[in-house]
This record gives sequence, structure tokens and C-alpha cells, in this order.
Amino acid sequence: MPMFLDDPITPDDLDRRLAPLRRRLVDDAEAAGLLDVAYRTVDSPLGPLLVAATDAGVVRVAFASEDRDRVLSELAGAISPRMLEGSSRLDAPARQLDEYFAGRRQVFDVPVDLRLASGFRRSVLEHLRQIPFGRTETYAGVAAATGRPRAFRAVGSACGHNPVPVVVPCHRVVRSDGTAGEYRGGAAAKVHLLTLEAA
Repeated sequence: MPMFLDDPITPDDLDRRLAPLRRRLVDDAEAAGLLDVAYRTVDSPLGPLLVAATDAGVVRVAFASEDRDRVLSELAGAISPRMLEGSSRLDAPARQLDEYFAGRRQVFDVPVDLRLASGFRRSVLEHLRQIPFGRTETYAGVAAATGRPRAFRAVGSACGHNPVPVVVPCHRVVRSDGTAGEYRGGAAAKVHLLTLEAA
């Protein structure tokens, strides 16, 4: 149906019309090697998750409680300002997150880019990827497993600064008394994930 200049255009109409152009822009940038960070919003029971990926893998997962503009600004400063929303590189991470929250996936097998973590924090994150679905370890246990048995507070800090929560399961690290402890996405989000995996 033709549109006339005096016809009102809703934001949804405009978004629908621009979607193919945005997709083409992203595809062209990707093909030309000009897209360093792609991002997308993925719906989840924890609220919308901002998922970002480099060509090396998922580099950031941010909860709704984190300021989206600040997260994108940090990514631009730490990695590159050449960022666009959308990209087929996020199809697999988005699908696997959907499957995980639906109870159909226990292991993420998408590539992960841990460049935003270094030193001991990175060692902790590498260890976290080995904690199986439905299992937990204590902060002290992770500290011992990474060769610094007294560094349980540093383990807590590494978990709290995990740039890729859910995919790298810092929610599986709990206090020695069995209580959940702190979490980047909030205590309720951590309990939800532990409950999901316990089921």
C-alpha cells in the first residue's frame, strides 16, 4: 500500500523500513573487516541482556541493571569504536542463551573473548568454565584450584567483574556456608540461575 507524505509514520513503521538498510550496513561492514564489535539485545527471564562479540567470540554480557550506554562506551574505549548493532556473529550466542534459559542447554560452546580480563582474574574465569552445569564451588575452592588458596576475596572480585556472566558461569561460585553471595546481575538473578540449574 503506497504511503503519502501526510500519512503518519509510527516509530514501528520507521523501524521496520530501516531494518533492511541496517542489516545491509552491518553485513557490508563485516565483509569489509570494519566491524570490531557487534552487539544485540537478547530477551531473558533476567530481563534484556546486552550481548557483544568480537570476531574472536562473545566479549561482554551485560544485565539490564547495567547502564547500556556506559557498557557500549567502555567497549568502544577498551576494544574499538567500530561497533554496530546486529550481525550474524551473534546468532549462535543468542540461540544458545535462549536454549539455556529454556532448560534445553547445559554447556555453551560459542567462542569467548576474555580480553577484558587479565592476570589472576583471567585465570579465575578460565577455571569457571570448567565448573559443570548444576554444580557449585566455593570462592575458597576456586582460589585453591587457581593456585592462590588465600585469594578468595580476589576470586570474588574476579567473579564480580566477569565480563561474560552466564556464558562464563560465575553464578556457580558460592560462599562456604552455601549461600549464593553477590552477583553482577543482582542476588535474585544469581538465585534464579542456580535454581534453573538445580532443576
